[in-house]
Amino acid sequence: MLWPRTAAWPDPLRKAAAKIGTLAEVVSRVAEARRTGRTVALANGCFDVLHVGHVRYLEGARADADVLVVGVNGDDSVRRLKGAGRPVLGELDRALLVAALRAVDHVVVFPEDDVTQLLLALRPDVHCKGTDYTPETVPERDVVRSYGGRIAIVGDPKRHDTRDLLRRIRGESP
Repeated sequence: MLWPRTAAWPDPLRKAAAKIGTLAEVVSRVAEARRTGRTVALANGCFDVLHVGHVRYLEGARADADVLVVGVNGDDSVRRLKGAGRPVLGELDRALLVAALRAVDHVVVFPEDDVTQLLLALRPDVHCKGTDYTPETVPERDVVRSYGGRIAIVGDPKRHDTRDLLRRIRGESP
């Protein structure tokens, strides 16, 4: 289910919501970008409680291609990956927050725990991962290489962690 696009929303919110699409819609948008000679990058994550590290990661990914698609893990996937009490924000809210960022062109929510299916459907020129990875440790590296894509490590050093942020908000020590 996607955000209902309503005329009652302020213009910036309508513009952000318009960036969110189903996988089929985003595949079509990517195909159109390619027809005009544009390169495509894919970044992904849970983006549960957006923070400066996420923004720097997405800005870095955007710098690597003409078009940035962001895959946002669905709620069930976040629960499996992050554990009890997560996500803090639902998938539609997380997708809208990510879509509101200037660096982001398209957003798709995906149900799987990894981005293999997105990579195979979109075949981005560049698969961008954060600095907690190296090109050799990216789980989907063989998938990216299988269709001729490349891996880019982007963003600032991983000093931002949602778990630590949530602990600080709760007044707990890290």
